[in-house]
Amino acid sequence: METSGFILVVGATGGVGRRVVNNLRKKGLPVRALVRNEEKARRMLGPDIELIVGDITKESTLAPEYFKGVRKVINAASVVIGPKEGDTPDRAKYSQIKGASPEMVEYIGMKKLINAVKESVGLQSGKLLFGFEDQSSKELNWGALDDVVMGGVSESTFQIDRTGGESGKPTGLFKGIVSTANNGGFTSIRTRNFSTPEDLSAYDGLELRLKGDGRRYKLIVRTSTDWDTVGYTASFDTIGGQWQSIRLPFSSLRPVFRARTVSDAPPFDPSNVVSFQLMFSKFEYDGKLNPTFVEGPFELPLSSVRAYIKDPITPRFVHVSSAGVTRPDRPGIDLSKQPPAVRLNKELGFVLTFKLKGEDLIRESGIPYTIVRPCALTEEPAGADLVFDQGDNMMGKISREEIARICIAALESPYACDKTFEVKSVVPFSEPFTVDPENPPPEKDYNIYFKMLKDGITGKESLEQSAIAV
Repeated sequence: METSGFILVVGATGGVGRRVVNNLRKKGLPVRALVRNEEKARRMLGPDIELIVGDITKESTLAPEYFKGVRKVINAASVVIGPKEGDTPDRAKYSQIKGASPEMVEYIGMKKLINAVKESVGLQSGKLLFGFEDQSSKELNWGALDDVVMGGVSESTFQIDRTGGESGKPTGLFKGIVSTANNGGFTSIRTRNFSTPEDLSAYDGLELRLKGDGRRYKLIVRTSTDWDTVGYTASFDTIGGQWQSIRLPFSSLRPVFRARTVSDAPPFDPSNVVSFQLMFSKFEYDGKLNPTFVEGPFELPLSSVRAYIKDPITPRFVHVSSAGVTRPDRPGIDLSKQPPAVRLNKELGFVLTFKLKGEDLIRESGIPYTIVRPCALTEEPAGADLVFDQGDNMMGKISREEIARICIAALESPYACDKTFEVKSVVPFSEPFTVDPENPPPEKDYNIYFKMLKDGITGKESLEQSAIAV
């Protein structure tokens, strides 16, 4: 697995969470743990683990700056139910809630956690930096910066055309007249420095939506607030008379100063973007000329600039939920045959109801996600054969170690992205599962299971159908 930042493990001292931490560290991956109790975490996870001390139910402990550098999240936090020891055979003490309520942990806590990390992990649809879209808009202050600064006579402007975009929607418009008189030959528009630098390190590049004119333009991105400084630059060709989306990977940006490559410039830093500049110029780089350059008037409608995540998109937020979350309110279900959490959902503070509400927050957040719904968790080793399913009908058991491995595998699998699924081992409750330490089973290729998953199946379908029928 490749990662340019940290993987945050939430609930890192729990049964699944600490196994996730241990497995990530064995793989040599950078890990941070969000924990409530630092002393307990150091004792359990080791003195060198990077910690964020916070509580998902307390917003004051979850300031977004604490999560800078976090690129992926595995959330194993859960409400604690019942005593770990001393229960009766009929689970008489199972209804004891230890600590915060299910609503606070599973729903309100989830909302606070998503708000804390969404800027650092990124959104599947990208981040709008300028432009006009169906549900949102963001304007920037652009100003002309033409060759008059060096004696030329070219001129340009940037304006908002409220009906000139696609389907009569608003668009920005970069237009002007370019001339080579007086040794000139370029026009450009540049934004003012942003009041707060944009941290785009969760993304892979910039996407421009524009209507081309068959010419080659440049986008210049600056990471310094100084006026006359290196700009990280990419050229792009346009198609005349056609709206198009142009993706410029951050890896394609070259450091340029006054049309010359700066070979010893520092690498582009997407975490500190302070301004944009759009240019039409006779000059390319290092003495080369723009092959599409012509003098005279030009127009380039620009409807948006956004940061994007490249394909294939993999999950940025993996959540450990629970099988059974849709069953308490499912019509026609025989509760006597269901696990304790389903039978006792009301007595347990509607724990499964709030787990489902928490899942919905993830699905609606825009963050690329995976939701794993294990059946009853055990302390048995990983390695048993597995069954994956969707629709929330499964009962059985599965080891915490196996769930930890599934979560880590999901982070790097496009097949797991935006999927919700249940999982159990094939071993019945009545049979213990053991492995020979001298001959452990091989690690699984979980992609075999992920590839079978389908979009949009959560088990809520039966609830929605019954509501319609009524």
